[in-house]
Amino acid sequence: MGDNLYTLLAITYAIVGIGAIVLALYLINRHQKKKYHDILTNLERDKNLIVSAAILTELNKVENLINNEELREIHESFKKRFLEIKDVDLPRITDELIELDDLYEDKKYKDLERKLAKIELEIVYIKKRSNFLLREIKEISLSEEKNRETVTKLKGVYREIYTSFNKSKDLYEMVSKPIELQFETIDKLFSAFEIAMENNSINEVGKIVKALDDTIGNLKLVVEEAPSIIVMGKNLIPKKIEEIKGIYNRLIKTGFNLDYLNFEHNVKEAEKKIADIFDRLKVLNLEDSTFDLKTMIDYFDSLYNDFENEKLAKKTYDDLARTIGVRTSKTEKVLKNLNRSMEDLQYSYDLTDEEVNVVNVLSEDLGLIIKDYDVIIESGRSKSFPYSRLCKELEQINVRLAKTEDNLDYLLRTIGSLKDDELRAREQLEEIKGIYRQAKKKINSYKLPVIPKNYYIELIETEEAIAEVVKELELKPISMKTLNTRVDTARDLVLKLYITTNETTRTAYMAEASIVYGNRYRATNKEIEIGLEKSENFFYKGNYRASLEHAISSINIIEPGIHKKLLERYEK
Repeated sequence: MGDNLYTLLAITYAIVGIGAIVLALYLINRHQKKKYHDILTNLERDKNLIVSAAILTELNKVENLINNEELREIHESFKKRFLEIKDVDLPRITDELIELDDLYEDKKYKDLERKLAKIELEIVYIKKRSNFLLREIKEISLSEEKNRETVTKLKGVYREIYTSFNKSKDLYEMVSKPIELQFETIDKLFSAFEIAMENNSINEVGKIVKALDDTIGNLKLVVEEAPSIIVMGKNLIPKKIEEIKGIYNRLIKTGFNLDYLNFEHNVKEAEKKIADIFDRLKVLNLEDSTFDLKTMIDYFDSLYNDFENEKLAKKTYDDLARTIGVRTSKTEKVLKNLNRSMEDLQYSYDLTDEEVNVVNVLSEDLGLIIKDYDVIIESGRSKSFPYSRLCKELEQINVRLAKTEDNLDYLLRTIGSLKDDELRAREQLEEIKGIYRQAKKKINSYKLPVIPKNYYIELIETEEAIAEVVKELELKPISMKTLNTRVDTARDLVLKLYITTNETTRTAYMAEASIVYGNRYRATNKEIEIGLEKSENFFYKGNYRASLEHAISSINIIEPGIHKKLLERYEK
């Protein structure tokens, strides 16, 4: 029973699988069939749209216009191209589409796929030829309407130009006659256009319309721009040139060098250019005229700025020349004095060769600055260069001088610091000696039974350190680095000695005071008596700290907090 069930299930699965495969193949085939059917349908539609009724309609319009041999030849050419598409290309496409239908019916989709691309390209190519032919035919059939519309617009523009000219005829002076002749030429072209239209002279009409468009366009430009060109060329620029010439000549007389502006040459070139512009204006040629004239105006306007810049440069030059002269003299004097005192400084202080050589380097730099400065001042006196250039040169020298002054200030501060360090060392030495004397005086004032050994060690170290400072100050040249080290060492040692002195005397005083204070309890307490005897022994041996500790420890038996009381008493 179980085997039969498994067999039945296997057969069922096989049947379902085969059914699924068959269904899938059916759906794929159906999809391909529909896809190719749609493609063939679209190709058939595109083929039928290649030759439209519009071509025949427009061809008939052209045929109705024929009244000369030229138009007849054009019509025949159009007709021949149309028949080639209609009677040759379309039948060939039709045959190829029938062949594709046969392949479709036979389900030869691979062959069908290969030929589809070719016929699609052919249909697109023929359709483009057909559309191009239609556009060419329309250019002839609609030419009369289009040309009429164009000429009507040109007549409107022409009337505006004519009206504008006659309203302000006095603004045109030298070009009035050429403009009037151009009006006559345009009137003749309008008449020629009408004649050509009556004769259906297609080529002639196109030429006349283009000539009208170019002539009216140029005349419009002339009428719009000629007045401003005349004003700029005859009034504005000449007046500006005369005004600038006056300023230029005044500046030259007062010592300004303006050769770099090339002013006189540029004025001559401007006058030549203006003459050329007016010559071309007489034949109504305005090419770049407005641009050239505006460029001239901009150039002459810029000269005002150049003149002002030169005036400002002269003021700056005069100020810099004066201040640099004073500063170089002052710096030179300082360097000479410093150079003379360098031998003494070398003797007094341990200066390196590099530090000593700085003075020579600064003197050389200053010499070059003075040399360059004298050259510029001489150029200024001889008017060899414009002040704008001289001013820039002086500004560079000013920067160099400022750098030299900074280096000199640093050197002077360095030398000054050596003297300050020496003076400060001598002052600190006196302070150290004072502290040393105070320490000795204080230790002696207490008349201690024994002075601790560490005090004598610190005392000797301090005396030796003071002696080293004195010795270093007496050396020539002085090494400031070594001197500062000696002073720091002596100061540290004398402060250590002073602290030791204070600590020793304070401890000794408190130990002695504790013993004296504790004597009142000797007779009443044996333990206190023994402690105080030990304290006295330590005191006379110079161990004041141990003495203080034993005395306080003994007294604390009867009177706790005695240490605090003794401390308060000492501080009072």
